[in-house]
Amino acid sequence: MDTLRLITCGNVDDGKSTLLGRLLHDTKSIFEDQWEAVQSASARRGDAYTDLALLTDGLRAEREQGITIDVAYRYFATPRRKFILADCPGHFQYTRNMVTGASSAQLALLLIDVRTGLTEQACRHAFLATLLRIKHLIVCVNKMDLVDFRQEEFDRVREQFMAYAERLEAADIQFIPMAALHGDNVAEKSTRMPWYEGASLLYTLETVYVRNDANHIDPRFPVQTVIRPQDPARPDFRGFAGQIASGVFRCGDEVVHLPSKLTARISGLHGPNGAIEEASYPMSIVMELDRDLAIGRSDLLAKPNNQPATATEFEAMLCWLGDRPLDSARRYLLRHTTRETKCVVRETRYKLDVKTLHRSDDHSPLRMNDLARVTIATATPIFFDSYRKNRQTGSLILIDEAANTTVAAGMIL
Repeated sequence: MDTLRLITCGNVDDGKSTLLGRLLHDTKSIFEDQWEAVQSASARRGDAYTDLALLTDGLRAEREQGITIDVAYRYFATPRRKFILADCPGHFQYTRNMVTGASSAQLALLLIDVRTGLTEQACRHAFLATLLRIKHLIVCVNKMDLVDFRQEEFDRVREQFMAYAERLEAADIQFIPMAALHGDNVAEKSTRMPWYEGASLLYTLETVYVRNDANHIDPRFPVQTVIRPQDPARPDFRGFAGQIASGVFRCGDEVVHLPSKLTARISGLHGPNGAIEEASYPMSIVMELDRDLAIGRSDLLAKPNNQPATATEFEAMLCWLGDRPLDSARRYLLRHTTRETKCVVRETRYKLDVKTLHRSDDHSPLRMNDLARVTIATATPIFFDSYRKNRQTGSLILIDEAANTTVAAGMIL
């Protein structure tokens, strides 16, 4: 059974946490004590209904204010598929949390309140989802019960979004009208919207095809650590452990080591349950080679005829996450796959207005939630593909070493 990673995103109060709570409830993924706690909390707050959002809003500040602040990860399953769902906050100041949740997602649920229509924050989340190469976008037009389930209200929102989506690089966009609070078109088709001919949200999530979304063409293996078990039965065993970033490796394949560019052949592959003949993304393995090479953490193994780019200067789209603005005179720690190196952000080419998607010539320091195309220079080379081609080897983060905090997430162009 495969696993689908997805996020809920959109403007504040559009019903993201309620939708997730409804999915958990209708798939019977809630323990009895959890349900009783939510019912009690709803009664104490004076709600006239059981607030399903409380199933995901676990922070005290979230429950007091009725908003989502941190990314909440929840797990549920159906007979067809397993799901890992990240409930992302809708407030502008927590956009950086949404980027965190979306960085590993395969599908995004964008919620839009049918009464307010397309908002700036919904545009921002839609753009960030497509920028992060999430190929499947389901626009959930929520709270249809508050407009008497009228089709013309749903069509109005769909037309608004499609006019904006013409400027996005979205491969698959679907629209579902729903009332998440009552479960209309969530797990089951609603009888109150007979004009909607599509499937329910849960069926759509169960059947969306995502196996071709990962990069199976470009073999990349960032080395995480070297294994020397000192086993008397195999005293000379030396393996390289890590998670395959993309592509397929097979026993007997020739591989090239970066940065040395020396080649060797794979003499053995080992998974959690023993020896295997081939391995692919996202498996974690130990790889043996037929010759001794000076390989360590942060190095990368690829195929001789299919190598990533190697550079100490490159361009990237940077989403600034830090509370303090970017300081171009300051060094940051760049983390890319298993490699870490010092870097500086040399130049801001332009900033991007996510509402209009227009480029701005504003060269002021990047502040929280700013999105800009920048030039980054590193102290040592990194081995990368463009983010468009490979999400695993095309993504990076910047870390403020003094505060030990992540200040930016980047996508290499």
